[in-house]
Amino acid sequence: MTVVIPPVFRAINVLNLSTFKILVVSALWSGLWTGLLLTALQSIQVIPVLIQAEVYEKQATATVITAQTHDDSKETKIHDHHHEAVEWQPGNGWERTVYTAVTNISLAVGFALLLGAAINLRGPVSHWRNGLLWGLAGYTVFFVAPSLGLPPEVPGTESANLHDRQLWWLMTVLMTAVGLWLLFFSKTRLNKLLGFVLLVSPHWIGAPQPDVHSSAAPAELAHLFIAATAFANAVFWLVLGSLMAFFSSKHQVSKK
Repeated sequence: MTVVIPPVFRAINVLNLSTFKILVVSALWSGLWTGLLLTALQSIQVIPVLIQAEVYEKQATATVITAQTHDDSKETKIHDHHHEAVEWQPGNGWERTVYTAVTNISLAVGFALLLGAAINLRGPVSHWRNGLLWGLAGYTVFFVAPSLGLPPEVPGTESANLHDRQLWWLMTVLMTAVGLWLLFFSKTRLNKLLGFVLLVSPHWIGAPQPDVHSSAAPAELAHLFIAATAFANAVFWLVLGSLMAFFSSKHQVSKK
């Protein structure tokens, strides 16, 4: 009787101690440099748009509060509630940049580990150019596919229930990852067909949407934010894939 080993256990078997060390070191270096690059791109393109959108959001919030406080009997209650709802956030400038950099580096290291594990399932890479394709796959899985249903939104945009959006995002990421894997690496037509079905299923189901689509910011600003975010994420994933392949191949050569 032939025993079929699930891919997860095969990955653990492939990732021996030496390979695991290479994976972690490569992910740390790749995540560091890619996170810093993403922060630089966001500081130039994304954050300025966010700051503009936040101005519109604050104006809209102030208008609503002013309209509500015309009722003298509720004025004090609303005023206190407004102050309680204000949450701390880093100030614009160096403080926001530092927090953004720390977040981006942490995310980049985590994504690099996932990317490195997927690469090792298919065997070691020999050149940084091979990493471009893996980076493109990561960009498709974690940004393009979810954005088809839930595009990036500027502050002040009406959104559907957060829990529903998170579930749909997670479902889309998992189905897209498995679907791409089956499409490109499966040898049977039936499995490739299953991969295609997995790719389109989340979009056939549809992402959760708000009852009324509205935004405090102008539509032009929202479109600019989507374009800037898409570009920054494309660079992020392509560079991350290339660096993971570069550092992995470099460590493999030095180990020999």
